[in-house]
Amino acid sequence: MINKKIFIACDSNKISKINKIISQTKTNKLKIFYKFGLEFWNSTKGRIYISKLKNKNIFADLKLLDIPNTCKATVKSIKDLKNINYLTVHISGGLKMLKAVKSVSGKIKILGVTTLTSLNNKDLKKIGYDKNIKKISIKLAKLARSARLDGIICSAHEARYLKKICKRMEIITPGIRLGGDNFQDQKRVSTPKDAFNNGATGIVIGRSITKGNIKNNLNNLIDHLKK
Repeated sequence: MINKKIFIACDSNKISKINKIISQTKTNKLKIFYKFGLEFWNSTKGRIYISKLKNKNIFADLKLLDIPNTCKATVKSIKDLKNINYLTVHISGGLKMLKAVKSVSGKIKILGVTTLTSLNNKDLKKIGYDKNIKKISIKLAKLARSARLDGIICSAHEARYLKKICKRMEIITPGIRLGGDNFQDQKRVSTPKDAFNNGATGIVIGRSITKGNIKNNLNNLIDHLKK
């Protein structure tokens, strides 16, 4: 179980909350990463805090989506942070953008976002897509593979068939819920065990761990994965 990658979402702009999450999720039973999104990254002391974290695995969930030169420059601008392991970009930015990011990423692994787990087919239709999530995700996964990204971000539902396309890539699945959790901003959700069974190499889990008693929640996750 130590090989299972668990990305804990540090979704807060409060240093005290982040300190609590990190201090109470220490374990030698799982490989823990800490995911920092735009909320914390753009907070007053966010970047400085991340720069000072020692001996921690860091996931910069910035979901870059812009022209190739801008995304390339953004990656360069964070390379002074030597502790960044992963960075996300939207695959929909196109092949040139993906290759531009990958060309300067160095040791930072680049993960391409397929379709946000907060969206369903009805949402995509409203945006203007005429294909369903499965078809869109397959197309985007192939694009990520062509750009030689290190992995993709997709829900556990898509991981079942995208693992055939991304055989040598990591598949990280957000939208993870432990039993009984009811957070309605995500639509394509899964349990941790189902996500790994579907082909995920790592999972992103937030409030199921960070809301309430963090230590107990982490132990519940460990017990869940043992079954």
